[in-house]
Amino acid sequence: MIVCSSEHVEMVVDIYESVDSVRDHDPDTEKEDADAERRLEAHHTGKGCFYFKSSFYCMSKETKSWEESRHDCSSRGADLVIINSREEQEFISQQLGGFEAWIGLSDRDREGEWKWVDGTPLTTEYWDSGQLGNTGDEDCAEIYYSDSNKVVWNDKKCSEKLHWICEKRLSQ
Repeated sequence: MIVCSSEHVEMVVDIYESVDSVRDHDPDTEKEDADAERRLEAHHTGKGCFYFKSSFYCMSKETKSWEESRHDCSSRGADLVIINSREEQEFISQQLGGFEAWIGLSDRDREGEWKWVDGTPLTTEYWDSGQLGNTGDEDCAEIYYSDSNKVVWNDKKCSEKLHWICEKRLSQ
């Protein structure tokens, strides 16, 4: 289900512009919120991007370093995905297929101090057992299927080339 390659940039821009227009409506009406979210989901489902709890996600088709991946997300008005709950972790795992992908988590600023791309500290963790080597050159986090068929995280060299997942929140 990975699409958002350069040939689909127009579709991704359309998604983000749609999200922006939904954010501009009156937030006091829950029915209007729900209707707008349903319209967006119906319009974009099956196009490689997906919707979950007030966020749109888009998975890459190509591979890049963590920093290049983050730049790609930023160029679309988004950032690498931030996983805030078990429910979101499970949802992302359903979309992932068999791919490894960058998520918006790193300890690049200070070794062992994992933070999300928005600067918030890590509070919910899904590290693969024994995989958080936390060596000096493994400063970025990936999500992948482990040998035990669970979707987990691993620290990896930021220069490695992986797929990535962008997230655009409706409530930014």
